[in-house]
Amino acid sequence: MLIDARGCGCPKPVIMAEEALSEIPEGIIEVLVDNEASASNLGRFATKNGFYSETIKEDNYWAVKIVKGYVCEVPQKETKPKETERDLFLLVATDTMGKDEELGRILMKGFFETMKVTKEIPHTIFFLNAGIRLTTLNEESIQILKELESMGVEIFTCGTCLKYYNLESELKVGYRGTTDKIIEGVKDFKNTVWIG
Repeated sequence: MLIDARGCGCPKPVIMAEEALSEIPEGIIEVLVDNEASASNLGRFATKNGFYSETIKEDNYWAVKIVKGYVCEVPQKETKPKETERDLFLLVATDTMGKDEELGRILMKGFFETMKVTKEIPHTIFFLNAGIRLTTLNEESIQILKELESMGVEIFTCGTCLKYYNLESELKVGYRGTTDKIIEGVKDFKNTVWIG
């Protein structure tokens, strides 16, 4: 199966590959991309999901072959199961990335989609301030966050912020949280990342 993802921005090529692979029990897909970063992302996606991949550089594009369902000798690193790691606590205090609001919303959606597709997920996400719009009003992000939650991510939204913005009855994913979750996150997790 050939997928032409040239001209598609991140994370679209990986999303297209994931969709194509989910539709076949086994087989080979070939994804064409026009930049090295997308080719590398596809290779990481394949490795993360236990698929064999091969990247070939052509004149002005990259062709990434991903094999699903055949027995391949792919070296796998021994890793601790993600569910038990308390490695990353993510604080999200905005519903956009950067100053341009329209672009910022696109980037924020892309950020969570990439997290879902690559399975590079944090243990816990805590939404506060304007970030609570992502768990209450933004239907696109709510759907992605529900999928992340089903993958084991704990999701909390600041109760004080919900009350301040009069959105207490609008929470659609995760749980209402308090500032003790933030203190716990900063204290108990290996890494804390703040977006806002």
